[in-house]
Amino acid sequence: MALFNRKSDNAAAAATTTAVVDPALAALTGDYTIDPAHSSIGFTVRHAMVTNVRGSFAEHEGSLKLDGGDPANSSASIDVKIASVDTGIKDRDGHLVSGDFFDAEKFPLMTFRSTSAEQLGGDKYRVTGDLTIKDVTRPLAIDLEFNGSATDVYGNERVGFEGGAEILRSDWGLTWNAALETGGVMVSDKVKLNFDISAIKAAPQA
Repeated sequence: MALFNRKSDNAAAAATTTAVVDPALAALTGDYTIDPAHSSIGFTVRHAMVTNVRGSFAEHEGSLKLDGGDPANSSASIDVKIASVDTGIKDRDGHLVSGDFFDAEKFPLMTFRSTSAEQLGGDKYRVTGDLTIKDVTRPLAIDLEFNGSATDVYGNERVGFEGGAEILRSDWGLTWNAALETGGVMVSDKVKLNFDISAIKAAPQA
């Protein structure tokens, strides 16, 4: 189910393509709050050149603004608490929040603020914005798939998205590493970011 559908009347009228919006999907237009209890923001990074380490951030908050008639008017904002990083090993988590990596005491938040959104086709979308880690802000494009909408048992209207992006951590000043005796390095520069988002629609204003 795509959030937005477009069709042209015929070949002769191709120059005047008209947007056709499904009323049920247009009804999804509104402001949403990301539900951290049912969402995850994680990452995967290569370790010692031979395996992957996966982690996530337990504490995050954010909002979505969806436009069911024009995806370009949609937006997203996310704040992630760095100290909540969890890779399953406390010593490793402690290293990640230290000055060697995120320096969470000085820079407690990682943030994303969208600057544009577009439909790629069907249920696939791309949200582009500014990702800030430590004191570095750089553009990031996140490809997402719309998983649909539902009303939960408490009457909350929900939407779901999942997707990801790849970054070079060195672009954000995360450059710590250690050389391996057999060649290569301890931690890869490339990091895969993973997003699984459930968001609740705000009640209409009285």
